[in-house]
Amino acid sequence: MIKSIMYQVVITFVIVFFSVAHCHASQEHEWFVSVYGGEATDNTLYEIIFNDVRFANARFLALVLGKNLTTYKDLIRFEAEGQVVKYWGAQDNFEFNGVLLARWLPFPWDHYLDTSVAVGEGFSYATEDPEVEVENDGKTSKFLNYLAFELDFVIPGAPNFSLFSRVHHRSGIFGLINGVHGGSNALGVGIKYSF
Repeated sequence: MIKSIMYQVVITFVIVFFSVAHCHASQEHEWFVSVYGGEATDNTLYEIIFNDVRFANARFLALVLGKNLTTYKDLIRFEAEGQVVKYWGAQDNFEFNGVLLARWLPFPWDHYLDTSVAVGEGFSYATEDPEVEVENDGKTSKFLNYLAFELDFVIPGAPNFSLFSRVHHRSGIFGLINGVHGGSNALGVGIKYSF
């Protein structure tokens, strides 16, 4: 039942994605849609950067709708996005995230490969207590903080499309939210269309 619903959501998203892509070719990108997927890890954020990554057999797919809010001096763009995430494997739940991002735009090699990095802060609501968080920390909550760290590359010759990698993080901010001291981290890759 849930797999059937997920297939329908993905197919609908793909149809809308390519319909919008066909209708809009403007250089002024106000909105974006993206899809990314990956797998949860058993690592802390620190361990993801400095140690080997241990995957937790909990895969996910995220559908995103976002809006570019404003840009400061062609240096930093502020964005907002909403996400619907589905997990399967070691955990089987939906997750809904809202996040504000700050994206650093200029890099010296942008005329070869347009690159940006983003950091996002927001909230996350899981429909069930995520099993990976329970196993790793013993205590979790449906409602937690959300962080995103993203590296984005515009596809050469297709300025409306970009490929990205993202760290997808939920946590209780050292116990500030519902007494939760841990959380979860997932690594994902995806494609984005700006219009």
